[in-house]
Amino acid sequence: MKKKPEKSKREKGTMGRRIQRYARVSTTMTGLAARMAGQKYLGIGIDKPVHAKRLMEQLGDLKGPLLKVAQLLATIPNVLPKEYAAELQKLQSQAPPMGWLFVRRRMIAELGPDWEKRFKSFEKEAAAAASLGQVHKAVSLKGQHLACKLQYPDMVSAVEADLKQLKLIMGVFEKYDQSVLTDDIQQEVADRLYEELDYELEARHQQLYSHMLDDEENVHVPDVFPELSTKRLLTSTWLEGQQILEFIKSKPERRNEIALNLFRAWYVPLYFYGIIHGDPHLGNYTVQKDNSINLLDFGCIRIFPPKFVEGVITLYHALEKEDQDMAVDAYESWGFRGLNKKTIEVLNLWANFLYGPVLDDKVRPIGVVEKGGIYGREIAQLVHRELKKIGGIRIPREFVFMDRAALGLGSVFLHLKAEVNWHDLFNELIEDFDAAELASRQKTALKKFSLKAKH
Repeated sequence: MKKKPEKSKREKGTMGRRIQRYARVSTTMTGLAARMAGQKYLGIGIDKPVHAKRLMEQLGDLKGPLLKVAQLLATIPNVLPKEYAAELQKLQSQAPPMGWLFVRRRMIAELGPDWEKRFKSFEKEAAAAASLGQVHKAVSLKGQHLACKLQYPDMVSAVEADLKQLKLIMGVFEKYDQSVLTDDIQQEVADRLYEELDYELEARHQQLYSHMLDDEENVHVPDVFPELSTKRLLTSTWLEGQQILEFIKSKPERRNEIALNLFRAWYVPLYFYGIIHGDPHLGNYTVQKDNSINLLDFGCIRIFPPKFVEGVITLYHALEKEDQDMAVDAYESWGFRGLNKKTIEVLNLWANFLYGPVLDDKVRPIGVVEKGGIYGREIAQLVHRELKKIGGIRIPREFVFMDRAALGLGSVFLHLKAEVNWHDLFNELIEDFDAAELASRQKTALKKFSLKAKH
C-alpha cells in the first residue's frame, strides 16, 4: 500500500472528529449495504433510483474522500448498480463549497498569518469545489492570474475512515455479486487517494505534464507557483476557458477539433511516456477561444510499465488480425492470470468495444449513448453476465484506471458528438512505438521531476 501522508499537528488531535466521521460514514454505507443485502436474501423491495438519490445527497454533505471514492466507483462498469452509478457521477461537479471563515483559517495554516499580503487580491467565493478541496481565483503581486486549490481540513484522517468503510461496502457487493473480485480495485483506489492528498506531488505531476505536452500547441498545462504552494495548497496559473458542455451545439468542425485536441492531450503522454491522466471527467478540461484545451487537476496520475503500454498496442493488432495467441500475450502482460478459452472470449468482448473506434477505418462517432446514459453500460452488462457464468475474474490493478480513463474520455467525446477518423489518429501515434525508447523517455522525465514509477 502507498505510504500514508504525514498528518499535521492539528490533524493529529482530531480523534473526536474522526470518530464522528466514522459514525456518519458508517451510517451512510451500512444503510446501503443493508438494503442491498435485504433485497438479495430477504426479497425486500428497494426503490433504487430514490435510494440512490438520497445516498448522493448524504455523500455530498460528507465531502472528502468518500465522495471521491463514489465518483471513482461510478465510472468502473458494474462495480455499482446503474441507478447508483448514474447518481454518483453527478457528485463530480456538485460538491458544496466551504465558507470564507474556513478559507482564512486554512490559508493561515498553509502560508502563515500574513498570507493575504502575498497576493494582490484573493476572491472570497470559491470558483470551484470538489471532493477533496476547492479552488479560489487570485492575483499575484506581479499581476498574474492564479488558481489556488486549497484542501479541506483533516483529509488524512477522513481517508483512513472512509477506506475502511469502502472495504466494508465492497465486501457486501462481492457477496451480492461475485463476477468481479474487488480487493485489487480497493488497493488501487486507496493508493491513488493517498497520492491526491499530497499537493506537492501533484505539483510535480503538473510539471511533468507540462514537459510531456510541451510540443502540443493545442494543449495547455498551468504553471506551478512553488512559493505559494504547500502539501495542502497548490497555486497555479489561472487558465481562461469554457466548459466542454458549452460547445455541444457548436458547428461539427469546432466540436471535432476540440475532440482531436483532447485525444492528443490524453494519448501523447500514454504512448510516448507510459503515463495517463486518470481522471478524465468533464470538469478537468476547459476550452479556449481557439479550441485548444486546458488540462486541469493532476492528482490522479498513473505511471505504467513500458510492457503494459506495449500490451495495449499488441492487443490492438491481435484484434485487428483476429489472432487469439497474440491477445493472450497482451492480457498476460497486463496481469490477467489463469486464462482459458471462455475467459478470453469474454475479455475480447470488452476489448472489441473499447478498441472499436480505432479498429474502424472511417469517420464515425466514438460510440452511442446507451440506455441509462452511461458510455459502455450495455456491453459492460453483457460482459458482467458472462463473467458470472464462468465464476468471476480478478482485475489487475493497472487495468482499473486504464479502463476508467478510457471510458471517461469516451464519454467526453460522446458529449461533443465528435465524428473523426479515430483509426488514423491512433495509428499516427503508435506508428513508431518502441518500448525501449518509451522506457528511456519515462525514466528521464520521472527523474527530472523527482517522481517514481508506480510499478
